Amino acid sequence: MSASFPPRTSLLPPGAPLSRRTALRATAATVTGATAAAVAPAEAAGVAVPAPDTRTAPAGGGPAPEAARGLRVMSFNLRYASETGPHPWSERRPVMRRLLRRERPHLLGTQEGLHGQLRDLAEDLGPRYECVGLGRLGGSHDEFCAVLYDTERLVPEEYDHFWLSGTPSLIGSATWGNTVVRMATWVRFTDRRTGSGLYVLNTHLDHAHQYARERSAALVTERLRALDPALPRVVTGDFNVPAHRNPVYDAMLDHGSLADTWDAAAERGPQYATFHGYRPLVPGGDRIDWILTSPSVRVSRADINTFSEQGRFPSDHLPVQALLEP
Repeated sequence: MSASFPPRTSLLPPGAPLSRRTALRATAATVTGATAAAVAPAEAAGVAVPAPDTRTAPAGGGPAPEAARGLRVMSFNLRYASETGPHPWSERRPVMRRLLRRERPHLLGTQEGLHGQLRDLAEDLGPRYECVGLGRLGGSHDEFCAVLYDTERLVPEEYDHFWLSGTPSLIGSATWGNTVVRMATWVRFTDRRTGSGLYVLNTHLDHAHQYARERSAALVTERLRALDPALPRVVTGDFNVPAHRNPVYDAMLDHGSLADTWDAAAERGPQYATFHGYRPLVPGGDRIDWILTSPSVRVSRADINTFSEQGRFPSDHLPVQALLEP
């Protein structure tokens, strides 16, 4: 089932019925290709190293035979589309396309994507994937916390958005000192392979104000606790604080009753700072982008994907990935 969009995308305003005909189509394609390569472990944690060329070698994070059974999850701050500066979207877009085609996530929580940028992804990557999203200022305005999904694996059953503020139902609200509007989007899915349900929540916490981040974490965990307790949770996001070294992390894990997939994984690739700002990668650096799950969810593998082409990265963040058995 598909819909005709002008041009290929549509918005999901609050209260609109959720279906594959009304979801925003912006996503990853079903191309099977070589996986992104893991770079060699660093000589010392915290030391900047040049970005590796990951175009051809197999790697952690890419689809493997066992990944066909598990649920492939990715969290990715896309870096909003702009043509100013040395890293314009027009040059990053082809690298983004090839990365997502290689990894083929079943579930992709994105941050910072603009409406036109998501429309570009829809044009590039085809009809198999669809998306739930809303601009943080309402409609198509400003950045999205869009949740993209593989329609052959996941069926959306319900969804909603809320704003990280003291008035979470008010579109565009910001009451905790942050000057940038922040929001979250959640979706309840049915997994076609298992027939079971799961919740996915995607968010982007403030970059500048710790008080706003702590209040946001409290609100997110409160909303998570209000969902059906029988279903597992998957939380994706750019939290703008390092794992293990900030009260926001503790609040998400303790009060949200969540586990960090990086720590819980049976296998994991090398660790890098997930924000690189187009500078050399930092092995052993801070993970500010996380995938969290209910403790009952088994994590087969976790990776930080270093994919680039001829020194060009698709974003100023590295995508983080987890292979789950919900």
